[in-house]
Amino acid sequence: MKPLVSIIMGSRSDLQIMEQAAKILDEMEIPFEINALSAHRTPEKVEAFARSAYDKGIRVIIAGAGMAAHLPGVIAAMTPIPVIGVPIKATLEGIDALLSIVQMPPGIPVATVGINAARNAGILAIQILATGNQEMTDKIISFKNNLKEKIVKDNEELSEIKFKYKI
Repeated sequence: MKPLVSIIMGSRSDLQIMEQAAKILDEMEIPFEINALSAHRTPEKVEAFARSAYDKGIRVIIAGAGMAAHLPGVIAAMTPIPVIGVPIKATLEGIDALLSIVQMPPGIPVATVGINAARNAGILAIQILATGNQEMTDKIISFKNNLKEKIVKDNEELSEIKFKYKI
């Protein structure tokens, strides 16, 4: 089994956030890898990873970073693979990381999810992979139907809650 998705984080301290992407990929049975690489501390390793990822079979990269958050953009600059950036709340409520990731120069796009939203990054990675895979498409459809069913059930349960002035 070869990984289709690579989850990259600036340091192990980001694992608490980034493992949410790993959990949804694992739940949906999508092979993935996880590595810590730093755009500032190990730039040569980031470059080697980015340049070799496609040949290794990686088809989507999820890169999480906080503060200056250059990791997703640096990777995107060196690979043809779609990169999903996860801004991590480290300082300034994560706004600094969000702006660093979302404001990429022309020609170097990085899809960006919300602050600390690694689970959404994992779901987006699966949706990207599913464009050419019916089995993955079926998994995503089932996943989204389950989300809908949960809300319908929640609404039914809320209708049973009694308050003096609830109509």
